[in-house]
Amino acid sequence: MIALLESWATPFGVPPFDRISAEDFRPAFDAALAEGRRRMDAIAADPEAPTFSNTIEAMERAERQLDQVSRVFFNLAGAHTNDTIEALQRELSPQLSAHASETMMNPALFARVDDLVARRATLGLSAEQDRVLTLYHRMFVRAGARIEGAARDRLKVVLSRLASLGTEFGQNVLADEKRWSMPLAPDDLEGLPDDIVAAAAQAAKDRGEAGHVVTLSRSIIVPFLEFSPRRDLREAAFRAWVARGETGGATDNRGIVKEMLELRAERARLLGYADFASFKLEPEMAARPEAVRDLLMAVWGPARARAEADARILGEMMRADGINGPLMPWDWRYYAARRQELEHDLDQSELKPYLRLENIIAAAFDAAGRLFGLSFHPIEAQLYHPDARAWEVRQGDRHMGVFIGDYFARSSKRSGAWCSSFRSQSKLDGEVRPIVLNVCNFARAPEGEPNLLTFDDAHTLFHEMGHALHTLLSDVTYEFVSGTSVARDFVELPSQLYEHWLETPEILSAHARHAVTGEPMPQALMDRLIAARNADQGFATVEYLASALVDLDFHAGPPPADPMAAQAATLHRIGMPEAIVMRHATPHFQHVFSGDGYSSGYYSYMWSEVMDADAFEAFRETGDVFDPATARRLFENILSAGGSREASELYTDFRGRMPGVEALLRQRELG
Repeated sequence: MIALLESWATPFGVPPFDRISAEDFRPAFDAALAEGRRRMDAIAADPEAPTFSNTIEAMERAERQLDQVSRVFFNLAGAHTNDTIEALQRELSPQLSAHASETMMNPALFARVDDLVARRATLGLSAEQDRVLTLYHRMFVRAGARIEGAARDRLKVVLSRLASLGTEFGQNVLADEKRWSMPLAPDDLEGLPDDIVAAAAQAAKDRGEAGHVVTLSRSIIVPFLEFSPRRDLREAAFRAWVARGETGGATDNRGIVKEMLELRAERARLLGYADFASFKLEPEMAARPEAVRDLLMAVWGPARARAEADARILGEMMRADGINGPLMPWDWRYYAARRQELEHDLDQSELKPYLRLENIIAAAFDAAGRLFGLSFHPIEAQLYHPDARAWEVRQGDRHMGVFIGDYFARSSKRSGAWCSSFRSQSKLDGEVRPIVLNVCNFARAPEGEPNLLTFDDAHTLFHEMGHALHTLLSDVTYEFVSGTSVARDFVELPSQLYEHWLETPEILSAHARHAVTGEPMPQALMDRLIAARNADQGFATVEYLASALVDLDFHAGPPPADPMAAQAATLHRIGMPEAIVMRHATPHFQHVFSGDGYSSGYYSYMWSEVMDADAFEAFRETGDVFDPATARRLFENILSAGGSREASELYTDFRGRMPGVEALLRQRELG
């Protein structure tokens, strides 16, 4: 039997990767899809009157085998892909979309759900069951269960094509990232700190090349842009970085973007919405495009003013170096780093030895222990790549799940950082605890040398651990609402909130220790680090907001005839500073076009930040950032609750009220 289809008798149910090959996935998907279809058809044809048990709970169970196969496959497709997996992903995307459409548009199946909603007051449901029923019904309706005839057939075609295009978009970006590198001659290494030189050497070795190279991995290219005094090399690297997906030829994504925007608009029209943003935002906390725009523009003005003031200072520094002309995007990070050193006496090469990867992992575990009583215990497990490692997570003597961390960049992994799972928490058929995965793309040091992070890298690690905790601490009955199964603009709250504990004296003093001497970070350096944390906040906020506003404009109206012209028009309208570019230009904007996750939803990081700034103030107000009572409220009302209640209700139960934008402006020092 194919291992992917078995019940795994491995420690904690971790997938048996030593028994799984890429060639297993096709037959495993075929079998799992057939089994899922058989079970769903049986629910639809059940002669018994609909009950919550024989309809909703039956659907919760129906596709467990397909879920198991899919999670292994798509985690590998992101974190450790190969040609076989990529080819199969292109085949499977429309097939999985067709399977989902067949289920969601099954009239008999929807009729049973609809009947339960009509009789919900007589069913004796628990609060969680009532919420699950509401969400199931909404899922069916939003997938097209109420449309008929030619419109229904067309919607199936649209969804299938969108699935194929999203897969192609992401694979094109990965191909561009894998293909490009810039060799560095010995003279080109001038001005680069030793750890960046070492990372460039390791990157060359990983690619089978001699010497040193700059790649498009963020953990290499960003430090290079910050420290290389060679303006010509910075420009070449920067232009390659922002050109991903826009290089012409087979991997150019501009045509894909145009077609996706047209199909999304058509999807919205078929479902009765004015535009795709109105459709996509309806179930989110924001609810309406106007609410999103109001938030983004409330922050845009102060952020742009701060960035423009900073640009004038950086331009003066550049001219003092004898360089005439305007400050360019490939100059910003270099002069911002020099300014930080001048104004805050903070040199990243002085800081990084205190941010060893192993210590920051320990710091993230320590904060979870102080807040929620968790402990992390290494386990031996056969994982999908030697870089990945696993821990059992306990709360006292209780097993809470398995945490897997995969931290280093490699050519088989897509860029960025994310959290996903191989198994979700549920209690429908006994206690099932999650297996959660954090993936990052940090630069690997040469063999025998410590792996050092930037402070931004350390924040990324804490951010993804926040998502992991949302999954690990989940305590609901139904997988449909477990863990991170919440509104898109609420899902970033636990992750962004968790970043705050990295900067606390309790965590930094315990874990920011020199990689060679083991000495703790000097208090003076720690003070300078905290004082400088918002040193370039105008830049960071502007590049993010520009991407969020372009995403919103793409979807909150008719699809643009020329998306790149529409991107330029949005940037012109908001007055984008010339020396800053979007954090994610459209042809490599994977959040929005590599699938449907953050389409019309890139704003959600800032929507969640409004809450995370306010939520951390709840801890500060007690005088103890690890206050047990506040941590308990956070656990009970947000981290353990999943999507079992509306997001606004969850937050209000934690904080007593909804927040305003003031805490966010204070947090970013923009107010």
